Amino acid sequence: MRRNARAPSESCETWCEADAVSERIGRPAGLKFTKIEKRFGSLYALRRLDLEIAPGECVALTGRNGSGKTTLLRVASQLTRPTRGELSFPGLKDGAVPAIGYVAHAIMLYEELTAEENLQLFGRLLGIAEPRRRALELLESANLATRATSLVRTFSRGMKQRLAIARALLSDPGVLMLDEPATGLDTESMAWLRNRIRELRDQGRTIVMSVHGESALSQLATRAARLDAGTLVADTRGGATFQSVFAVGEA
Repeated sequence: MRRNARAPSESCETWCEADAVSERIGRPAGLKFTKIEKRFGSLYALRRLDLEIAPGECVALTGRNGSGKTTLLRVASQLTRPTRGELSFPGLKDGAVPAIGYVAHAIMLYEELTAEENLQLFGRLLGIAEPRRRALELLESANLATRATSLVRTFSRGMKQRLAIARALLSDPGVLMLDEPATGLDTESMAWLRNRIRELRDQGRTIVMSVHGESALSQLATRAARLDAGTLVADTRGGATFQSVFAVGEA
């Protein structure tokens, strides 16, 4: 049976009572991958990857499908553990973990909750102070304030992506991981996304976003890197040009 518009509110009141999962540090941090490997059975998604990203860098990560981009972002976000190697966060005290916002390629939102309820739910799970105030703040910045009480299942792909990015910003993270954030966006949503990423970059947040070749988003990057078969094969920090990194990444 399809739930009506009141059911999500009643459910959210129950679900949102969960305790905060952890205390996070909401300031920019770097990322350092040292000999990182990630294996799924006999398949290597990442192979002895060495990569250091400085606090405040905006990195466009490119490469063919299956090159390891999504796995790298998931390891960086601590959503999956590497098989071997070490991940650390330069700029923070030893052992400290930064607040990390993650936007997956697949938009994972509760379709039968409203936009506001989605943000309040995740805000409470993250232990955000005044989750309703924070939710409304982020809906305004995502140009979704007028749809705050609409069920997410009624949203377009672009609106869902804006909501997913708002969710990633709930804890005011200093580090953002974006997995192909422009996928399926219309012109209006793409313009919003570009402006929002520029704003977040200019605030000094560390941003890593996977992209397919050169694009309006990649032009915002301060650095570009390319993966192939789970290894780093080109990096503008290592002397490659942006054009050369993206030219091969499109192949």
